[in-house]
Parts: sequence; C-alpha cells; structure tokens
Amino acid sequence: MTGLLEYIPDSDLREIADKVASDMRITPREGLLLYEKAELPLLGVLASVVRRRKNGNSAYYNRNFHIEPTNRCIYNCRFCSYRKPAGDPESWDYSPDEILDTVKRFDDKNVTEVHITGGVHPSHDIRYYGSLISKIKMHRPSLHIKAFSAVELDYMIRVAGLTIEDGLAMLKDYGLDSIPGGGAEIFDEDLREKISNEKTSSEQWLLIHETAHKLGIPSNATMLYGHMETCSHRISHMDRLRLLQDRTSGFNAFIPLKYKKVNNNLSYIGEVSIIEDLRNYAVARIFLDNITHIKAYWPMTGKLIAQISLSFGADDLDGTIDDTTKIYSMAGAEEKNPSMTSGDICKLISESGFIPVERDSLYNRI
Repeated sequence: MTGLLEYIPDSDLREIADKVASDMRITPREGLLLYEKAELPLLGVLASVVRRRKNGNSAYYNRNFHIEPTNRCIYNCRFCSYRKPAGDPESWDYSPDEILDTVKRFDDKNVTEVHITGGVHPSHDIRYYGSLISKIKMHRPSLHIKAFSAVELDYMIRVAGLTIEDGLAMLKDYGLDSIPGGGAEIFDEDLREKISNEKTSSEQWLLIHETAHKLGIPSNATMLYGHMETCSHRISHMDRLRLLQDRTSGFNAFIPLKYKKVNNNLSYIGEVSIIEDLRNYAVARIFLDNITHIKAYWPMTGKLIAQISLSFGADDLDGTIDDTTKIYSMAGAEEKNPSMTSGDICKLISESGFIPVERDSLYNRI
C-alpha cells in the first residue's frame, strides 16, 4: 500500500489513501472526494484493503426465501414498479393461510431465514402481522424471521396507537428476530419529497432502527441510488447511518440498491452504469467503517455484477432466494426468476478468488 501512494498524483487522494491504509476514519468531505476524483482502480484497491481487514477472504451467503404478503400499498413512490392497486391483474394480497403454505413449501429444505416485506396495506395492522409471525414460529421455531421495513413498521405501529418502542417490543414477543433495511431510499428530505413524498420521513426511519437496536433487534440498512441524487446526497445518507451505528452497533449489513427504470414514473432518468455501481460499492465499503458487511444483492445486480462487486468491497451475496421475490424483477432486473442453489453461489464466489462461507442471519458461520 505504501508503494501505491507514490503513484497517486492528487495530494488529497494520497492523504485519503494513507488514512484508509492506517485504518483511520475518513470524513464526509473525503468520501465525496472519492466519488468525484478517484478512478475506479484506486477505489477497488482501497475498498479491498478495508474488505480484507474486516472479512479476510470470506464471502458470505445464506439459505433463505422471501415472502411478499401484498403489493397493495397506501404510498405511491415515483421510483416504485412494485405497487399495484386492488383489482389490477398484477396485484396480490395473500391470506395468512397462503403465506403459511409458502413457509411449508420449505419444510424439506434446510433454509435458515425467511425475509418478509411488501407493500403497506391499508387494512393490515400490527396484530395481523404479529399473528402471522407467531404462526410461522409455531410451525418452524428455528427459522429466523427478518420482517417489515421501517415504512411498514411505522404505519402498522402508528395505526395501532402504540409508541415505536412498544410496537417493536410487541413484534419481538410475537417472534420477530430482525428487520430488513428497506424504505431508507435517500435521506435528504428535499429529494425525498420529490421521489417519495408520502412515505415515512428519514428521521422516523432512523428512529425506528435505533429503537429496534436498543431492544436487541438487529437490522440492515439500504440506500437507493442512481435516480435524482448526487454524490453529496449519498455521502450524507451514509454519514447518518454511520453516526447511528456509532451509537448502537445494530446494523448487520449495508445494501446499496440500484434504481431500476422499468414500469415507474422515473423511467425517463434511465439507469447508471455498471462502473458507477462498482464505484458506489467501493465508496460505501471505505466510508462505512463501522458496518462489517456490504451486501451485493444479486437479484438486483445480476449474478455477474454481484460476482465482480466482491473485488470492490462487497463480502455478502445474500442467499438462495428460490424465486420468491418480485420487487426487482417487476422493475426490469436481469434476474426474472431469482434462484440459486448453495452450490451455484459457492461456485460463483470461488471463481472470484474468495472463500464461500454459509452464514445465519446474524453472520454466524454455519
């Protein structure tokens, strides 16, 4: 690394690279400079330094499946391709029995996690979802239930007349193990007003996750990028996550989520390039020094880009999925029927020069 510094012509970038090599935190200004001035090869080298420091040569995956209870939603975000109104041919609203039948489909498979998230249904309250969690736990007690974005939680808890703390504690008693990172989008309030003005505020999203962490409910964090945001918006978003992680240490992983252009009201914007995807992974890995894992969610990126991202800071590819999510396929993602066996994932990781490691939902090795 010391020799590399001699070949970085920009003094600001040399200083940042020296800090990264010395395991020192970079500032938001320095994070922005990486976005604006660093070439992709340098970002890859710096991100790999951090990645190997935190995770060695390991690349993680788990055996999981998704349940998306409904795509009916009270909100109508401009970037969303998933929401469909009642009566639309592509709309669905599964009953608790249908959802439990989905869980039972995996009775003969050694999955470890179910990921439950979907639209914010106008009629489903916290007790509805709590009862659903309880039934899943009764059927398969060992299954880790990662469920409900902060946006879903905000609505179901609010309409129940509960505080965030009381609502989350109730769901934990029902059997909720962790919460996913969806709904963060981009934290800048002016930009949020343009792309998702009806949705839970940034402050509320952060409060829900902070409260969950204090109750012993870990979570993930996300950032939607590649739409109307600037690099400054991205760094500000990640800085707020980093500050919260300083206080709670409750985030398991950070997941950059790429805006996809099909079937939504921002289609005219198009999509950012693969190069920008890799730059974004790398800067996230360098900047988020207190979040151990960076996830390349392969149903969104496609398998090839997920594989390449392992050399740009990512260390986790999510899981086997088994064709149980439609959120990104409805937005035009390459993976129309996302499914991989554990063997497929291990091969993909090994071909990239990394060691595949099966994990549980909390990154304990299996």
